[in-house]
Amino acid sequence: MRKAIKGNIVYTEIKEEFIVYDDSYLVYEEDIIEGIYEELPTDISSDNVIDYGSAIIIPSFIDLHIHAPQYIQIGLGLNLGLIDWLNKYTFKLEKRFSDVSYGKRVYPHFVESLYEHGSLRSCIFATNHDASTRVLMEELKKKKLSAYVGIVNMDQNAPEDLLVDAEKSIKITKEFIEDYQNNTKIKPIITPRFVPSCTKKLMDALGKLSMDYHLPVQTHLAETKPEVKWVKSLFPDAKNYSDVYVRADLYGHEKTIMAHGIYLEEEEIELAKEKNTYLVHCPNSNMNLSSGIMELTNLLDRGLVVGLGSDVGAGHEMGMNKTMSAAIQCSKIRHIINDEERILLESEAFYLATNVNGSFFGNTGTFKSGYKMDVLVIKDDDPLMDTLTPLEQLQRFIYCGGPDSIVARYLEGEFI
Repeated sequence: MRKAIKGNIVYTEIKEEFIVYDDSYLVYEEDIIEGIYEELPTDISSDNVIDYGSAIIIPSFIDLHIHAPQYIQIGLGLNLGLIDWLNKYTFKLEKRFSDVSYGKRVYPHFVESLYEHGSLRSCIFATNHDASTRVLMEELKKKKLSAYVGIVNMDQNAPEDLLVDAEKSIKITKEFIEDYQNNTKIKPIITPRFVPSCTKKLMDALGKLSMDYHLPVQTHLAETKPEVKWVKSLFPDAKNYSDVYVRADLYGHEKTIMAHGIYLEEEEIELAKEKNTYLVHCPNSNMNLSSGIMELTNLLDRGLVVGLGSDVGAGHEMGMNKTMSAAIQCSKIRHIINDEERILLESEAFYLATNVNGSFFGNTGTFKSGYKMDVLVIKDDDPLMDTLTPLEQLQRFIYCGGPDSIVARYLEGEFI
């Protein structure tokens, strides 16, 4: 049965510009978008139309990099650098998820926050605790969200009671994969934390799992200068940081997310382009931990695939609209330092958070015919909003909006 929602429709098909349809109908059948019409097709009954008036209709958000257990530590210890922050806060908190009752306490709030902020799809790091990670999967299912969720693998360079030896880690991960690989909306993803926390034995085994089960990979890459030096000391035979993952078959065989990518050598940039790797820019966390700022617009202009991630909890904002605004601001900082490096357009930031991030999940993130009907309806209660155009209202939402601005959410055609 064909249905429609009506409002001011805004989306992107290319990164350089927004597409705007004022007071129009987004028509869909079951979970698939059919098209956009200025007049309601005559064969659609008014009973099958929801009119959102002057509200903005946009593709729902996708968060390509977020840590579920770190939800409880948002805003904590952000005067520290990455490694000190992990040791003082993250690892101590992650230990608590060995108690499944703690996972049952925290994860419903994390999932609810994803929902409230409009991140209806996401790529999530859990912990290395199987039972708590299964709680996370069930909470996502209850809320009808879509996600890739990874049991985090690490067998070195972390507190002893948080390490899991390679064989046991692979056994837990394999069982998790086999239990969830056939899910339609919530699926497993191979998740080595990052090179320093994984032995070669563990990474090789994870690479084999990815290849055997045709599973995507998510991890971290070149987030800080000390981390890059550390990797070189741990794997002196590798050409660079990326090469460690390449040698373990964790790079480019399946869809691959490499979060951060701030300090990449030229050869690594070319590799990412060749492999269509998803580099994920996490501007809030990079600023909060003083890690650095990705050369985002340079990478985009060179044709690399770059998405956006909130990176909660080093990132302090769950909303992808706030991640967009931070990405724009970071590009301005780089432009101030080097005026030959251009500023990120608002349409580009939106394109990354919807089209690019959505492409990791398939046909979603835009309103092309044949794509998934994933939608947010945005309405600001400020009475002065009617003085702004729909595009201006969206621009305001990117910088100022929050959960209260989102009045409806649809995932695959279902109002959730």
